[in-house]
Amino acid sequence: MNASTSATRPDPAAVLARSSARISPDAPAPKHAQLRDILSHLCRTELRPGDLLPGERVLEETYGVSRITVRRAIGDLVAAGQLRRVRGKGTFVAPNPLVSRLHLASFSDEMGAQDVQASSKILLGGRSTAPEDVTDFFGTPPEVPHTHLRRLRLGDGEPYSIDDGWYNSAYVPNLLENDIYKSVYHILDTDFNVPITEADQTVTAVAADEEVARLLDVSPGTPLLHIIRYSRSGTKPVEWCSSVYRTDRYHLSARVGRALDAPLPRT
Repeated sequence: MNASTSATRPDPAAVLARSSARISPDAPAPKHAQLRDILSHLCRTELRPGDLLPGERVLEETYGVSRITVRRAIGDLVAAGQLRRVRGKGTFVAPNPLVSRLHLASFSDEMGAQDVQASSKILLGGRSTAPEDVTDFFGTPPEVPHTHLRRLRLGDGEPYSIDDGWYNSAYVPNLLENDIYKSVYHILDTDFNVPITEADQTVTAVAADEEVARLLDVSPGTPLLHIIRYSRSGTKPVEWCSSVYRTDRYHLSARVGRALDAPLPRT
């Protein structure tokens, strides 16, 4: 995990030394809750995603608490998604979860809006015949080749998702000649004049297989969010994309409503 070994990362002991927070035996909150709040504050103010948390012994000595108290405080933050344990390496500040509000935006735009640096690793890029679901959406014969682009999407250097996209050669004939490490939606708009204007999405859950688990740095069988997006520019079918997301790093948020003249839903 390169984030934990970078020379620019802060020294955990130095971070604690700068903090004036201490455990109070007279406080109404139990010691593990006080320590949890102290560590949570450090994660938000002094540490960045990928930084190593000080070791258990250091925390014991610094705050004058037992190993059980330290482990319970850390466990609470792991359960809350603020920390993550890496066997044999330690406990690290977890990446901030990306919250998607189910609107049309690129991964890069969603990341940027939440102050997370987006980047990509190209896993596959080429032209070939596409699966039946893709050609049905594009409305092309099965033998027509289309652009296939598979990318590992990263936020602040940590894996968030894998995008497996197909792009209609009728409207995007030479996508791979562009800088596909950047936002593909921006390329579609500025270089091909087919901005994505609407999309249908299907959301399901899948289990990570061996390859996906390795790429996303999770255990095989870990539940993942699976979204298939059918994207158009006006009436033109431009993109078909199947994406899988780490559920601890990607959340879906939606607002629902009911027309005032509609009947009340039955419970």
